[in-house]
Amino acid sequence: MDWDQFDLNPKVIAALKKADIKSIKEILNLSGADLQRLMKLSSADIQCLLKTVSYTLRRNSMLTALQLYQDKDHVTSQQQKLSLGCSVLDALLKGGIPLVGITELAGESSAGKTQISLQLCLCVQYPYKYGGLESGAVYICTEDVFPSKRLQQLINQQHKLRADVPAEIIQKIKFGNSIFVEHAADLDTFHNCITKRISLLLTRGMVRLVVIDSIAALFRCEFGASDSVMKARYLQTFGAQLHSLSTRFRTPIMCVNQVTDAVSESGAARSSGGAADGGVSPALGITWANQLLVRLMASRLSQPQQPTAVVSHHPGTVRTLRVVFAPHLPPSLCYYTVKLEGVKGIK
Repeated sequence: MDWDQFDLNPKVIAALKKADIKSIKEILNLSGADLQRLMKLSSADIQCLLKTVSYTLRRNSMLTALQLYQDKDHVTSQQQKLSLGCSVLDALLKGGIPLVGITELAGESSAGKTQISLQLCLCVQYPYKYGGLESGAVYICTEDVFPSKRLQQLINQQHKLRADVPAEIIQKIKFGNSIFVEHAADLDTFHNCITKRISLLLTRGMVRLVVIDSIAALFRCEFGASDSVMKARYLQTFGAQLHSLSTRFRTPIMCVNQVTDAVSESGAARSSGGAADGGVSPALGITWANQLLVRLMASRLSQPQQPTAVVSHHPGTVRTLRVVFAPHLPPSLCYYTVKLEGVKGIK
């Protein structure tokens, strides 16, 4: 990078060269305090540097309405999605998970929610060409220990799951180094996590996916039946904060949710997108449902429920992934199985 072409104080240019900073990406991956220590400049000089390089990026990335309509730039396309690593699941979701907005994955225990979430944490690290975002992921555990052994299994089996990706590309990706695990067992810890630590990782470009497993666990013990108003306020606050992060950084937010007995849900909650699935509906009610862009339901079928044609070709437990609501998708479903190499849809 030729820093002499930038409208910067010669002192700042000299400091950039001395610190051996060679690109705008290196500057934006560092915090203001880190730049100040590295370059030995004042806070005012650092702020001027950041404003100058940010303006350069905005000016260079400007697109016309015709370019957006023709969708020639894949990276900045409004149609871009995060792949789930399986052509069948991607077909159900018309490409994958939207980059902006909260996607909920609800379901009973053993439905495969955590398996899908782990697979997404690997998919996000692939190049754009293969449905990834060339970045890492944050996985927030709210009740269970992070399944590190299962993650390692999936990493070792990526060459089998992602046969569409050349082996040399898979070998170059250090999957385990780009997944940041956080534990948040209460609302205060969760708030600090999403407003401070995750925001910092997103600002530095180190992650482009946030997984929360699970959102309902945070509220299960915090609020009683008489605290519905306070609970709703917390849900609205967290929903707004997650939306802000997603919009600002074009980062998908995947929230795993538990289910409750549909009989106990009010009619209003059920009609607002908490549609029952096998006698259960997603937890947290109408307030949380209104924060979502996409709601997906994962179900594990019992032996009598499984279609004969599917079972004959795919022995083992068959599951379904269903679109409950989404602005760009019709209600639909597909079957899938969880194997050693990961989640695979059934054609």
